[in-house]
Amino acid sequence: MKLDSAQPQAHQKPPAGYFFLANTAHPRVKWWNNARLRKLYLYCFILALTNVANGFDGSMMNGLQSLIYWQNYFQNPHGPILGFFNASMSLGSILGLPIIPPLLDRYGRKSGIVVGSLIVLVGVGLQTGALNFGMFVAARFLLGFGMVIATAAAPLLVAEISHPQDRAILCTFVGVCYGIGSFIASWVTFGTLKIQSEWAWRLPSLLQGVCSIIVLCFIWFIPESPRWYISRDEPEKALKVLAYYHGDGDEKNEFVQLEYIEIRTSFMLDKEAANSTKYVDFIKTPGNRKRIGLICALSLFSQWSGNGLVSYYLSLIMKSIGITSAQDQLGINAGLQSWGLLISVVFAFLIDFFGRRPLYLTGTIGTLITFVIWTILSARYAIHEEAGLGKGVVVMIFCYQFFYNLKSGIFSAYQFEILPYGLRAKGSIIASLVILVAVFFNQYINSIALDAIHWKYYIFYCCFLVLEVFVIWKYVVETKYTPMEEVAKFFDGDEADVVQLTIAQKEKSEMEAGETFEHKEEK
Repeated sequence: MKLDSAQPQAHQKPPAGYFFLANTAHPRVKWWNNARLRKLYLYCFILALTNVANGFDGSMMNGLQSLIYWQNYFQNPHGPILGFFNASMSLGSILGLPIIPPLLDRYGRKSGIVVGSLIVLVGVGLQTGALNFGMFVAARFLLGFGMVIATAAAPLLVAEISHPQDRAILCTFVGVCYGIGSFIASWVTFGTLKIQSEWAWRLPSLLQGVCSIIVLCFIWFIPESPRWYISRDEPEKALKVLAYYHGDGDEKNEFVQLEYIEIRTSFMLDKEAANSTKYVDFIKTPGNRKRIGLICALSLFSQWSGNGLVSYYLSLIMKSIGITSAQDQLGINAGLQSWGLLISVVFAFLIDFFGRRPLYLTGTIGTLITFVIWTILSARYAIHEEAGLGKGVVVMIFCYQFFYNLKSGIFSAYQFEILPYGLRAKGSIIASLVILVAVFFNQYINSIALDAIHWKYYIFYCCFLVLEVFVIWKYVVETKYTPMEEVAKFFDGDEADVVQLTIAQKEKSEMEAGETFEHKEEK
């Protein structure tokens, strides 16, 4: 179904049962009835397990702080020592960032997943068998180093092998998988509370390696990115992957040919615009400056919205409002993770229905309102220690989780949508760096601040959330219904519109094929 070229495709809703590619509405494929798409989506789910492992770690460290055997074994760490326990993983991740772009761009997306997962397993072994503070910290350093490589490569591969009709949902689901890991870890630590030995904390540490083992078992069957093949001047391999998974094996399939030509045309436009793959290219053009500004801002917002308090120091928050029982703390943590997972999964499937901007704005305004109420109730409890006020804080934390998780998975899809291929891996690394610096702050500084000024520290996040609302309202660009290669026009103008060139290239290919056929007929 061809669209009127005078009509802008941007944000135009496709007809029911269709999706857009190159100004053409294509019928949606029922993936559950297509064996090859079912296999592809299974592979995407397996790749998403890298983020499950990442989420497992954050919630596990939160839960360990409530386990008496962990507390006793490491001599009740608090303040800077507790902060360093958590932050050592972020330090490892920061040091792992520089090797990611050359690894992924030179050796492929799959290479990063293999290398990262192997390092994670070494870290899991050390953490499970840790005999002292130094060994535990070293293990977490290795975990961070491997985890950042795996979690940079896997979402990128998902974005580049997904069928265009479901790419936004699949990429958002990868982000949501952090919540799945948190959910699993919260219930695991709740269950191991009953183990009357050091295995109360060693078992959760050991189970952290399960996802990496599954990924390593299946990675050899998962296809490499067709966009990476084209970047390596191996277009025939790219076409083969696209045809097998998106066209039921038919390389002549009209949709496969259009997708293949659009990807190649996008690369051609990048080369003609002299776009290279250096970090300095992020500041060379207005479009790239806006891209990197959004990437940095949204990365920071994903960690500085107050969620770091819930992710890493819920135990301290609970103690500050009179909830001191380990069972109560772990029960609330498990409930929060279950609630957050439900919300994030539901809204992952609605990302194209509502759009990126509305979800970002609703989620951020909601977190601001609930965080302000949470702060007020905490301040009142500090004056009058009434149980009702403490329960009110717990209710507000659950409300906060609703609004935070409503938008939590969007960035995983959005960052890949707005970045051109040549800068995609490097942009992902910059996003990871900003996130890790913010996480290091959350893990190290939050503990010290909560010890020192208690609820007054929440005021910082209230103010920061006001800034978030303004930036999202002012600068976030909507991308719904737009294929990945076509988003460039929103940042670089009409000269970057790949659609018309794709159509022209397709028509040229069809004419050449027709002439070749006629020539053979004459012979």
